[in-house]
Amino acid sequence: MEATGTTLIGIYDYRLVTISVLIAILAAYAALDLAGRVTAARGIARFFWLSGGALAMGLGIWSMHFIGMGAYRLPVPVEYYWPAVLLSMVAAVSASALALFVVSRKTMGVTAAVIGSLLMGSGIAAMHYIGMEAMRLPAMCSYSYGLVALSIVLAILVSFVAMWLAFGLRGQMATWNWKKSGSALLMGLAIPAMHYVGMAAVT
Repeated sequence: MEATGTTLIGIYDYRLVTISVLIAILAAYAALDLAGRVTAARGIARFFWLSGGALAMGLGIWSMHFIGMGAYRLPVPVEYYWPAVLLSMVAAVSASALALFVVSRKTMGVTAAVIGSLLMGSGIAAMHYIGMEAMRLPAMCSYSYGLVALSIVLAILVSFVAMWLAFGLRGQMATWNWKKSGSALLMGLAIPAMHYVGMAAVT
């Protein structure tokens, strides 16, 4: 880990990378489980399940993101501007609330899934890049816009797959089953993929 010329070179702590991926898998499983509970609830209970689900899912995604950022070690001190950190958290929770609302409706056509995934994916991408802007360090960040675009596309695709899986599995209220676990694993691996592509976009 060293400064080369005008570019700071960092390395990843792969223990934290592993933890971030595990958190993403757990957040994905929680999302699949909560989608069914929000769907089954009625009245004020539905509101509380939706709100609690959005917090659980959103904070899980947000935690994965910041642990992933913390895994990247630079040869200079890094601090965070907390209002921007809180704003990134709000973006993650809002995106999760939208997703749970869409998948808990009686029907979800392709159009609703596409619109929902565009909004959710944009929310996740906003969380990531607001979180990046929260960093305070003695260096300037520059972006590879090709990789930025790829990370946003991945966020939207991951959101589409997540919503489709959640809608299809929402009737399975059992605490554990193979379909739900496999879907959570798929989603939990896809979410960090978007994050680390976004990290690769920054120099």
